[in-house]
Amino acid sequence: MVTRPAFIPLSRLVPPARTVGPAGVMVLAGVFGVVWLVCRPAGVGWGSFLGQLVGAEAVLLMAVAIVLISVLPAVETWFDGIDKAAIWHRRLSITGLLLLIPHLLFAQGDRPSGPVGQTGPPPEGHGSGMGGLLAQIGIWGLAALALWAMLPRWRSLLSWLPPDVLRRVDRLGTTVVARRTAAIGRLVLGGYERWRSLHRLTGLLLAAGFVHGLLDATTFGSPVLRWSYLAVGGTGLVFYVYRETAARFFLPLHDYQVTTVTPVARGLTEVTLTPVGRPLHFVPGQFAMLFLEGRHGWRRHPFTISGAPSGGELRFSIKALGDDTHAIQESVAPGMPAVIGGPHGRFAHTRGTARQLWIAGGIGVTPFLSWLRSHDTHHVGARIDFFYTTAGPAPFADEIAALAAGVPHLRLHLHDSSTSGYLSADAALTAIADDDPRQVSVFLCGPEPMVNAFIQSLRTAGIARRNLHREHFDWR
Repeated sequence: MVTRPAFIPLSRLVPPARTVGPAGVMVLAGVFGVVWLVCRPAGVGWGSFLGQLVGAEAVLLMAVAIVLISVLPAVETWFDGIDKAAIWHRRLSITGLLLLIPHLLFAQGDRPSGPVGQTGPPPEGHGSGMGGLLAQIGIWGLAALALWAMLPRWRSLLSWLPPDVLRRVDRLGTTVVARRTAAIGRLVLGGYERWRSLHRLTGLLLAAGFVHGLLDATTFGSPVLRWSYLAVGGTGLVFYVYRETAARFFLPLHDYQVTTVTPVARGLTEVTLTPVGRPLHFVPGQFAMLFLEGRHGWRRHPFTISGAPSGGELRFSIKALGDDTHAIQESVAPGMPAVIGGPHGRFAHTRGTARQLWIAGGIGVTPFLSWLRSHDTHHVGARIDFFYTTAGPAPFADEIAALAAGVPHLRLHLHDSSTSGYLSADAALTAIADDDPRQVSVFLCGPEPMVNAFIQSLRTAGIARRNLHREHFDWR
């Protein structure tokens, strides 16, 4: 009997879209490092050379980070959505900053290598003067912006800690001292809009570090190293200028008007808008940039569209998470103008297999709500178990139950964590106990610690990484 080779689906041979962009960045950084190593000038000592190499790699990563927030269609394709591109923007920026530590420790101006034991100050004008000043401006400015961005996310940054330690940290955060410290911090630092305005200085700070390299580097006796450095740093600065000056003329914007502002639950508001002119066309599960005029001028926030893409009407279910969203019921009223940018994102159930798990936590229900509200025009054909967990009564519970009843092969599981404890991955996995985990697709949206914990457990249970889909809604 002839044994035929096992058939391997093409989808397993072709890397998923989410890996193309990150893999490309890693290859670029690796090739850049190899080129520098091969072309190292003979007169530069290894310590100084490696210090300057990691500095150049830092410029490369930060330049790519700027490209990732240029909102170009190719970026969304290669990184599987601009929400994921924004995550990689953050990762590359932080990695670039960390590389500046060995750069500061080992880069020695243009001190050449010489006999063992020979020391001496770097020649005048290298590592000091204008170049040194620009280095200080770039490094400390970027570090301050990075720290400012991470402070509001301190809870998710500690998600790797054991659950009992996290609970102690949460209790510590509720103390009077912690609350007063947080209030003072918000007063001094301001809210998201102030951070976003100052974050736009990133390109100028990168330019300061880039020029510092041109003035002080001792490796540029090699034309290859000089031009490779100019290429990566110059590309980042070109994209920065594009984003700050020309991008607004190429982004698709749509004029809308607020129709209703409806309180749904405590801290949750649904805003409905109608188009004034050309409506936005989107796929259920996508998000858009919503520009609304509030008490302090126009504000921009990314929100998942929670309605169906029929009739031109848009619905956003907005949770009070920041200064603007807390005041939305008082500052936004029917008749007010709005502008919509986008749509963006690739969070779509149609990318899944015939067996699916949907897991939503809190306001993370919005893309699933859009999928259910769109079932008539965007058919949900998979066999699905939908878990929706909230602390207290679930917003939209009655509507979701009614919509789910009209979707064949969908089972709804409402979970109240205030009475039943946190929803566990084991409880969700029970629903697919009779299925091959390699053939199950999981869609998750909710608080980052919850989603991270679920992904870890799902991977351990045998769910393929390519079948795990999540939406990120914390971009800062």
